[in-house]
This record gives sequence, structure tokens and C-alpha cells, in this order.
Amino acid sequence: MNILTKARNTLFGATQPKNPHSLDNLKYLCGILQRNTTVSDANRDLLTETLRSISEILIWGDQHDSSVFDYFLERGMLIYFLNYMRQKNGRYICVQILQTLNILFENIRNETSLYYLLSNNHVNNIILHKFDFSDEEITAYYISFLKTLSLKLNKHSINFFYNEKNNDFPLYVEAIKFFNHPETMVRIAVRTLTLNVYKVPDPTMHRFILDCTATEYFSNFVWFIRNHILDFDSLIRNNRDINNRGQLISSLEEYLDHIHYLQDIFLLNVDSLNNVLKDQLMNRLLIPVYMFSLIKRDKFSRVKDPRIMLEQLSTLFLLAEIFLVIHYRPVVEELTDIILSADIETVEAIQHRYGEQISYSLPPTALEVCLAKYEQNEESDNPNDSEVSLKVVDINDENERRRYEGEHSRRRSISLLAAKNRQNIESNIKPASLYISNWTDDEKCRRSQNPMRLNDNQIANRPYFDTLIKALECTENDQLCFYALSVLLTMTTNPCIDSVILESVCLTVKSSEKSFYNIVLVDKLCDILQLATIQDSNIRIVTLSLTISLLKKLVYDEEKKTSYISDHDMSRIDKARKQATEDLRRYYPHQELLLDMFEDEYRQTQLNPMRLEYLLKDSCMLFPPTTTPLSGVEFIKRLPSGDIERARRSIRVFFLIRSLFLELNLIIETELPLTKPENLFKPNDKLDLNNSDLIACTVHLTDRKDRRFLVIDQMQFILIEPDIKKVGWGIVKFCDLMQDVEVANDKEDSRSLHITIHKPVNNIYVKTSPPILNAKFTFDDHIRCMTAKQNLIKGRQRY
Repeated sequence: MNILTKARNTLFGATQPKNPHSLDNLKYLCGILQRNTTVSDANRDLLTETLRSISEILIWGDQHDSSVFDYFLERGMLIYFLNYMRQKNGRYICVQILQTLNILFENIRNETSLYYLLSNNHVNNIILHKFDFSDEEITAYYISFLKTLSLKLNKHSINFFYNEKNNDFPLYVEAIKFFNHPETMVRIAVRTLTLNVYKVPDPTMHRFILDCTATEYFSNFVWFIRNHILDFDSLIRNNRDINNRGQLISSLEEYLDHIHYLQDIFLLNVDSLNNVLKDQLMNRLLIPVYMFSLIKRDKFSRVKDPRIMLEQLSTLFLLAEIFLVIHYRPVVEELTDIILSADIETVEAIQHRYGEQISYSLPPTALEVCLAKYEQNEESDNPNDSEVSLKVVDINDENERRRYEGEHSRRRSISLLAAKNRQNIESNIKPASLYISNWTDDEKCRRSQNPMRLNDNQIANRPYFDTLIKALECTENDQLCFYALSVLLTMTTNPCIDSVILESVCLTVKSSEKSFYNIVLVDKLCDILQLATIQDSNIRIVTLSLTISLLKKLVYDEEKKTSYISDHDMSRIDKARKQATEDLRRYYPHQELLLDMFEDEYRQTQLNPMRLEYLLKDSCMLFPPTTTPLSGVEFIKRLPSGDIERARRSIRVFFLIRSLFLELNLIIETELPLTKPENLFKPNDKLDLNNSDLIACTVHLTDRKDRRFLVIDQMQFILIEPDIKKVGWGIVKFCDLMQDVEVANDKEDSRSLHITIHKPVNNIYVKTSPPILNAKFTFDDHIRCMTAKQNLIKGRQRY
């Protein structure tokens, strides 16, 4: 610190109190601010430290002494903050000011203290200050400060931020300008802030958002998602190397963040906002991008901008995630109705409406343009009187915008959009849809009782549904099949989709009067079952599992334990089961460890049922199926490599199809597992040792040595200690299946063995787990050591 500055704050001011957390110390620090109204290189460090100390005292005062806040507000100390920021050299302490404010608001617990701080509008003036956002540190602290403020919002505190009289809401308006910031953490903070704002039950504030920012923000955000999706699709098209998937993983995670954010908005149940968001989402993304890309027929291709056409693989994945995550009825029901019910005439109308529009691929107006115009209107009755720097958002290309939208129409659309929004809300009329079937209750009842018996020709008349059915044909690989199954499964399990829509094409068994099912779809699923059982099949285990899950949803009612499957389709499933059995039988004479693998695979199927939400999160599924384990792809998500993996696959296929066959025939499983748990010993069981072969040994563990007797059972590896209460009996201290035991000689001691026991992991998403036993076993002599090893090896072979 500069000597003169230090002297001025001591000799000519009060002496700093010894107690840093006290009102006296706050008064001392306030004196420093009063004596240093101008920021300079000489006092910059002093002011930075003073601001930090002030935040500590205020947090202490919030908990212990209310007079601290009284003094802080009486002296108007926030004004000093503003003055420092506005000075030329103020940018040097902007970071400290923002950090101080962030810490302060984050730690205040007393509502009265909070309201004192928010009074006099100083906080809003700080929010509106023109910070240098080219400085990443300032941007990070500024957004963090705004997010912290948003966490304090409620029906009372909202009045400190939203000024109904001036129609002004800087906390929200300034934050959403960063919605597409390059830094991920900034975008996440902005989304958190918007959710905190939307959930405040204040109708006038919601009206402000609806009139001034909702359409603009949501349209730009949907546009931002659309551009991200195009990049995501480009990664899938151009990167076929599964070992180079880092960028795709990041892009996938970002897409998931986008749609979870949309779902979070819908969950707030603010109808006026949900209507706008739903309209933007359907009309600017789901219909013109997703649905257009689902079908590839030339006669439907009226899109003038071919860049929005996605790969079919990408489209199916994106749709599956929409149905999995979004649980907002108007969106998912409308989308489902389009996919399942739209005939050729309706599809042509949709394609004509959207395909010949150019502007739908652009947001109505760039967000910062809208907000700048809004701010300009607030400041002046005549916007042309003042110059406003209009910064177009990064996702727009300026030349393209000037080409498609004239400068006049862009400015004129701003006021028209607000007026249109206001008119829609005041009339309480939801936007009419061109393409959804607006069924009456009578229509729903009729369709529920008389679902269509769709045949090939009728499905062909429904282009979107027909595309899903055709994607189930596994020609080169099962990639499209996997994601088509994912769409159908997520669609049928989404709780917000009316069962009547699904029943109209027989995609559920919930109807009490069900007498038939979608025979075309079931026929395709039976084809997949039979393809999965042939030698060198290109059907992966995950695809077979999804096939079986969907098949059961179509023909089996789990609640009533009733199967609706026809004799013809059951015979096809039985044929697949026999084929799987024959394929497995090929490995019996050649694989010594077949029984080990058999038990292990059965245990894995029981412990780790597949969950579709985790499968869809895995970027590996977006690459062509690989065979090499070196790729790091889990076995069930790739094709087998080598005889051992082919045997494992045959075992899994056998289990899956056999289980389906038994369930549809209402037969209870009695033969599996081969090893019955009730026949196995458990820890602390008492064992009669009179007819048992025992080998004494010392078990060297990490922290101790135990004297035990090794018992080698037909099924288990058992360690016991004698029962002191009952002669000739022992107490089981450790036991495990022989198939999990690995034995190795100790190279330095002929009397010792190294024994390791691994248990299969209980979660397929955890690659490895530590061994449950890894110890050195020392026997009395090398003869007993060799005997123990031979018995263990024979036990494994016998097992």
C-alpha cells in the first residue's frame, strides 16, 4: 500500500478497531470510502480490501447485530460502489465489487436485511451498469451475481426488481442477453435465473415478460437449439471413428441440457409462457426440422433451405429424447398425433405450409435487436432520435438476415409481435394447429372402442409412421432400428400422451376391450427376433432387448398377466427360441468355461436390467456398431469379437428370447439359475466338518492375519473357523462361488497361494469393481499348498 495513502487513513482518520466484526470497524471502513472517492493506482488495493472486509462485516451483522445494516444503509454505501464502477479506473475493482455483492446476497438470511439492501434501487442501477464484458472474469462474476439475486426472488422481493409503473425489469432483461454465451457455465446460470423468475407467482411480471420478451427470447432460444442440432448432425455425418468421440459427447450433453431446460419451464405451469414456448418449439423446430427430416421422399421435399435436413439417424435420436424428457401434454400429444395419424394429404399440407416459408428458419428478430429496441422505446417516444448500437446475436449471419428480411420489416415486426402476443392472451385463445386431430370426446370414445386394424397399405398412407416401421428393417446394421425402437418405446411410455392416440394404431394393451394388436409392427419385431438368433447376426443385445420390451407392450398386459399374441406370432417366437438354443449348443463342446459364462451372464441379466434413458445418453450408439473391445464400448452395445464373446452373446440371446417365450405363455421360470441360492452356504452358517476335507491355512489380509480352514465344496469356496461351543462343527466366515475364484502360485514361497475373488459389478455403467477378496494363503507345507490348488482347479472345472 502507498505510504501516503496509509498515513491518510490512519493519522487523519480513525484507528482501525481490533475487532474486525463490529459496527465500529464498519464505521472505520466507511471512513476509508469517504476519503477515497476517486479510484487511482495508489488506493486501488486499499479499496479492494476494504470492499472485501465490508462484505464480511455485513454477513456477520445479518446474524448478530442489526445495527450494522442500519448504518450501512444510512450512509448509502452502495452509492460508493456505483461511483467506483463508473470511473475510468473503476474497472480494476469491478471484479471485487461484484464478488462482494455476490457473497453478500448469497449469505444474507434475514429478510429484513435483504429488503434494506434492495431498497433505493441501487442494485438495479448496478445491474444496468455497462460493464466490460470482454473481460471473462467480470462476465463470470456479473452473471453469478444476477443468478444469486434471482435465488432471492419471491412474491414480495420481486417488487424490488420489477417496476410495474415503468414497465422495467433489468434483472431478467439483462440476463437473457447472455442466453447464447460461448461459456457453458454462463448459459447454465442464465437458465437458472429465468426459471427462478418464471416461478414467482406475479401476474403483472408475467404479463411484462409475455408482452416484451417471451416470443423474442423463446424464438431465439429455439433458433439456438436448431443451430446446435445442425452442428450435432454434422458431427454424426462426418465423424465415423468411435475412438474420436469427445466432441460428440459434449454436443450430446448440451442437447440434453437444452431439452431438460425446456421441460423445467413447462413444469412451472405458467400457461401464458408455456403457450408461447410450445408454439415456438413446434413451429420452428419440431415440425420444420425434426418432422421434415424424418421422411426422405422426393414428393414431400419442398424445403427451400436444404441445410435444415438432418440424417434420419439423428432425427430418430432427437425425437426419442424429446419423448423421453418432455412431459408437457400439448407438445408430446401433438407430436405423437402427427407421427401416428398424419396421412399423405396432411403431410403434404404440413410440408407446403412450412416448406415454402423462408422466415421460419430464422428467429423473428435477433434477441439483442428486440431488447435494444425495447430499451430505446423506454427512453424516448421517438426511437429514431437516439442512436442504439444493435448487436446481432452470434447465431445469425448478418448477410443472410439482410437478404431474407428487409430492415423495414424487421423493425416493424417488433411492435407487431408484442401486439399479437397481447391479443392472444387477452382473448385467451391458444394458437390453432393446422395438423393436429382435434378429437372430440365422442371421437376419442369411438377410436378407443374401434381401433384401426392397420395393414401395410394403410400404414403406407401414413408417411411418418411408415418411416418408423421401415426403420425396423435391419439391412446393413441395427442403428436405425435401435433408435426407431427408442422412439416407439418412449412414445408409448410417456405419461402425458393420451392412450386413445396410441390405441388408435394399437400401440398399447391398456384397453379393456383389446382383441387385436398392430400386426404389421409385431411382424417386424418377430423378424428382429429371428435375425438375432442367426450366426454372425448384426443385431446387438441392446437392440434385441428393446425389441422384446416393445413386443411385450403390444401383446402382453403385465397387470392382468394376460397375453394377446396370436398362435402364428407365438410360433415365430418359439421358432426363434429353438434357433437360439441350437446356436448356443454349438459352443458346448468347445468352451471349457461355458457353464461359468452361463451363470455369470444370467446373473448380469438379473442384476442389470437395461434402462433406455441411459442407453440414449451413450454417444457410442450414434456410431456404426463396432466389434473391438479396445473401443471401450460395453459388450451389449457392440458386436462380439472372438469365440468367447460370440458364446456370451449366444447365451444372452438365449436368455432374452426364452424369458419372452415363457412370459407370453404364462409359464413361471423354474430351471434358472442353475445354482439355486437356497442351496448355498452363507456367512455365519454352521457346517458339520466330520465328513469334510479341511486344509488349515493362514490368510494374510491388509491389516491382519487370520487362521482359517479351507473347505472346497462342489459349488463354493468356503473359509471356516472351529465352533468352540460344538465339537466337530465350524462357522462359515467367508464363502463365494467357485466360478469367481482365481488362483496363482507365490513365486517366492512354495507354501503360499494368491487367491483373488471378483464379483460381477451390480451396475452395467460401472466398468470395474474392487475384488471382494485378494489375499495370500499360507499352508503348513508345500504338499498341502499343492493339494489346495489342485482342489480349487478341479472345483472350478466341476462347477
